[in-house]
Amino acid sequence: MKTIKGQGAQINPKNRFVVNELEREPEYLEYLAAEEEEEVAQTEIIETFPKTIVNKVPSPDVPMDWSVNPYQGCEHGCAYCYARSTHEYWGYSAGVDFERKILVKKNAAALLEAKLKSRAWIVSPIMFSGNTDCYQPIERKLEITRQCLEVLLKYKHPVGIITKNALIQRDLDLLTQLADENLVHVVMSITTLDEDLRRSMEPRTASAKRRLETIEKLTKAGIPVSVNMAPIIPGLNSHEIFNLLKAVKDAGARDANYIMVRLNGPVADVFAHWVKSAYPDRADKVLNHILGAYDESLGSNEFGARMRGSGKMAEQIRDTFKLARKQIFGEVEKVELNCNSFLRPSSNGQLNLF
Repeated sequence: MKTIKGQGAQINPKNRFVVNELEREPEYLEYLAAEEEEEVAQTEIIETFPKTIVNKVPSPDVPMDWSVNPYQGCEHGCAYCYARSTHEYWGYSAGVDFERKILVKKNAAALLEAKLKSRAWIVSPIMFSGNTDCYQPIERKLEITRQCLEVLLKYKHPVGIITKNALIQRDLDLLTQLADENLVHVVMSITTLDEDLRRSMEPRTASAKRRLETIEKLTKAGIPVSVNMAPIIPGLNSHEIFNLLKAVKDAGARDANYIMVRLNGPVADVFAHWVKSAYPDRADKVLNHILGAYDESLGSNEFGARMRGSGKMAEQIRDTFKLARKQIFGEVEKVELNCNSFLRPSSNGQLNLF
């Protein structure tokens, strides 16, 4: 089965919410995308005009109460991405559309500032991003995330950032100023140290080497960095737990955590097609292992189980990761960001200490 290089999804499954959807056969460019390349011509950028940008996060699985997502859809093209299914709410497919039709919110910074200026706003760390990567390739051109960081710095508001892209290094000037007042915590997502697996499974992300370099650079600048091994996929990268945690510790990461792969809804079709194309010799074994991590399901929407799994395979991975984390990191204190320096505009437009 031929694999399209530079692309995670190899299919464009039908949108569950669209009746009588026309079949689409997009023409693909044969290319191998590099992490520093410019925007690929086949990616369609679609501007949206939301009325709000700060979203309440009701999930007890997520450590922050609020999130901001400057982009919907993601050029990184990770075959396993749980956010793929959200693209269907916009009328697109969770497959190729998710990584080739990117919805952007150019007014994100203005909306964020309006939220922070609201008298009703109670200071609480905001997460960038809970859905798709705020430093995906198009950010290099649009700089929406950077504009938002400028707003957060202006008001001295705490922020957490999750990314798998080395592009975050561009904003070291802002991040160091935030870190000086304990206003930022960065989580670098690293799935594998195997570059062949990385290129195939998450083709437009930064290499593991670049991510480790990013951890080192941010840490040396005084910015606290943790790592998410996300996701752990039994049969593909689960054997890397000890080596990966040692590598990120050596790079300067203060802590590490993990998320179990979960293939809800159309993500299951996208991932299954990918793994059968990329690794036909072990595809069935991988899928069976995932079934074993969710009590014979490929994923879960239940709080708790959806991040960690619930079957025997999940227990084995949980125990292995716990042991590796303890041996390599020891006891680690939780990052508590500063919520006491927030500046709120007064009625005359001046910034006052909250």
